Amino acid sequence: MRASGILLPVSSLPGPYGIGCFSRHAYAFVDWLADAGQTFWQILPLGPTGFGDSPYQSFSTFAGNPYFIDLETLVRDGLLTRAELDPSACGANPEAVDYGQLYTGRPPLLRAAFRRWQAAGGADSRTFAAFTARSAHWLDDYALFTALKAVHGGAAWDQWPDPLRLRDPAALERARRELAGELQFQRFVQYEFDLQWQRLKGYANRKGVRIIGDLPIYVAFDSADTWSRPELFQLDAGRRPTGVAGVPPDGFSATGQLWGNPLYDWPVHEAGGYRWWIERMAHCYDWYDVVRIDHFRGFDEYFCVPAGSPDATAGSWRPGPGKALFDAIRAALGDRPVIAEDLGYLTDSVRRLVADCGFPGMKVLEFAFDARDASSLEYLPHRYPVNCIVYTGTHDNETVAGWYESIRPEEREAVQRYLHRAPGAVEPLYWDLACTAMASVAQWCVIPLQDWLGLDNRARINHPSTLGGNWRWRAAPGVLTPALARQVRRVTETYERCPAAAPRSSF
Repeated sequence: MRASGILLPVSSLPGPYGIGCFSRHAYAFVDWLADAGQTFWQILPLGPTGFGDSPYQSFSTFAGNPYFIDLETLVRDGLLTRAELDPSACGANPEAVDYGQLYTGRPPLLRAAFRRWQAAGGADSRTFAAFTARSAHWLDDYALFTALKAVHGGAAWDQWPDPLRLRDPAALERARRELAGELQFQRFVQYEFDLQWQRLKGYANRKGVRIIGDLPIYVAFDSADTWSRPELFQLDAGRRPTGVAGVPPDGFSATGQLWGNPLYDWPVHEAGGYRWWIERMAHCYDWYDVVRIDHFRGFDEYFCVPAGSPDATAGSWRPGPGKALFDAIRAALGDRPVIAEDLGYLTDSVRRLVADCGFPGMKVLEFAFDARDASSLEYLPHRYPVNCIVYTGTHDNETVAGWYESIRPEEREAVQRYLHRAPGAVEPLYWDLACTAMASVAQWCVIPLQDWLGLDNRARINHPSTLGGNWRWRAAPGVLTPALARQVRRVTETYERCPAAAPRSSF
């Protein structure tokens, strides 16, 4: 099925309270996608953000980000009053997320909503009981982790007193009793998140829009996952990593990338029938229609950097679980749609793994014109297989408009020649590149919203291997116009990617 979609993080939606969320603006975006003939809305991970505000370094792989809870919905449900909402308390710039303001401005509102919900008997409702029952395998540990983290001033769990750090049963039981109220607050927050997200996803599905979610391959060290299930990771007797994740040096970084995530103890996962991974993927399919798995090559081989290394130069490749993991997931959950993020340097064994699993890989149009990279030719659209997903760029790349300004003159000339643009042509190049991706044989095409809008690198989402200033961009109010939807739909119909049957274009 030829189809297309748009990449836009939930945090980047417009709206008045400091960050995009599950608000009326999200529903309006779904309407806009449907009007534009789009089948998919691709988002970034929905977890609570930790160090550096990155959705790829979350405090939990199962929990939702409290910042995405819509405050106006809480007003309609009688849990907040309109007078309590102050947009300036969560950030004054409508085009950028201010995480510092959110950190101080959002929790008091959620706690006020919790008190009213509790007073109204919300904890006794059947829906809350059902949510806590089906989420028990992660929710209680996450609630306790979050409560203990607050008690210890936000310190990472490896800085807690040994009885808590090492999960002494008596110490944990005492903490549960003493922090019972806080644990219930955390359960409420996750319940409200899930309630609002499921409503939004259901609305999108009814409008013919499917959600592509994003699953980071790794979890953060400072997370409920690592603290509550240490046996699943490569940790020493003191519960500290022996090796951490990263990628080796390449043409873009002489010292590689040191991500710092704990690595999986794959023999332990295998011995347990990959149960934790099956639970993780089942949770994803409760939230999403399609799952994009980040850094897919790490399942073939993963890069292990000795803990304490200043960079990734001392790392080495080690064997991952391979196809056995995905066979176990398929046996438990059936055939579910997966996108394999297979970008970067790929070996023959990685290519075999992607092919053996049958998953579509990714093609990024910006990569096709990199004069420094011999593998760039495989990203040229005329070389694509059908079983792939094409992007102009991703959340980790420059916007198309910014990229074109930053590349070398000979690379710009190659772009012009490939697009067969007339000398001196002045029409927006970003539109040509989007159309080239849409015209390819790739089964799906996903375009970041910034590239339909022609925005420069001020609208870039993330600069990999940097801290500060990332994950902040938001769409300005008013950019999602009916005129733009009509333009995008026309392109989508031209290249036969509309969900409704469309007549063939005549040229």
